[in-house]
Amino acid sequence: MEKNILLGHGSGGKLTHSLITELFYKHFDNPLLAQQSDSAILNFSKGKLAFTTDSYVVDPVFFPGGNIGTLAVCGTVNDLAVSGATPKYISAGFIIEEGLSMDELETIVSAMAEEASKAGVVIATGDTKVVSKGQCDKIFINTSGIGLLDDKHEHISSGSQIKSGDKIIINGPIAQHGMTIMAVRNFGSFKTDIKSDCAGLNHMINDVLNNGVKVKFMRDATRGGLATVLCEIAQNRKLGVETLEEEVPVDENVRGMCELLGFDPFYVANEGKVVMVVDAADADKALEVMKKSSLGKDAAVIGEITDQHPGKAVLKTSIGGKRIMDMLSGEQLPRIC
Repeated sequence: MEKNILLGHGSGGKLTHSLITELFYKHFDNPLLAQQSDSAILNFSKGKLAFTTDSYVVDPVFFPGGNIGTLAVCGTVNDLAVSGATPKYISAGFIIEEGLSMDELETIVSAMAEEASKAGVVIATGDTKVVSKGQCDKIFINTSGIGLLDDKHEHISSGSQIKSGDKIIINGPIAQHGMTIMAVRNFGSFKTDIKSDCAGLNHMINDVLNNGVKVKFMRDATRGGLATVLCEIAQNRKLGVETLEEEVPVDENVRGMCELLGFDPFYVANEGKVVMVVDAADADKALEVMKKSSLGKDAAVIGEITDQHPGKAVLKTSIGGKRIMDMLSGEQLPRIC
């Protein structure tokens, strides 16, 4: 492990996984953390709860398609939803730099209230701290969320029921959030047609689950992008992942921005994309349900689980070749969420 913290430790890729397994798990080791899912599943006498937490430090605070407040609520809602839970309550902790305008703060808080209302969750508790100018970058937000989990969905967060032949689905084009942030950083007020995909996915996911689709696994493809999620699916399993590059939706403007700035869209962060592994017999049904939502109108089957190359995620390229995908190594886009 590195001697000092690097930006790459926040990338969601190899360094992040190393930090978690070699330091946090070493000291915090317990059965709940060992689940290694987006939400810890808590057992109570009258059912199960999913519990998650996240912090948001995105730069810039405001971007096309949302702001740090939008991101904070949607990100926490999605972490609960992809665990198969129904989000119910959120906490909101604010660290605010002296000098932030009250108008900007109200815009952020208003966005959080709007997204919470859309998702059907209650912001039930919170905390506010103000630090001297220069000791924080405008505003940082921490949110924690609690959701109710039906027993029949408990397997989703671990992916314990994944088998060969299962199909991999994504609900729309990748890399929109990351490229939006990079466009603002690199080109400032220069207008592009790219905007963040930041959105709460719980209603669409709930529709899929309520229509009897056999969902084996879900993950929202945030830091580290789609490639990192595909690697997580294959990792530590006697199964492999095969993805068809030409089936993965990428908006042409996003693709152009990736080429301009030298990024691989498979590794760029998303904030409104869920990767699902579903039983092959239910793939068409899952697509049908997702396409009824504005957040899933471009949903596509992008690959499948295979007995071949166990433990590895392989991309079948559009020119007929194959390449092994690895987790993001180092920091590609610092402070992306």
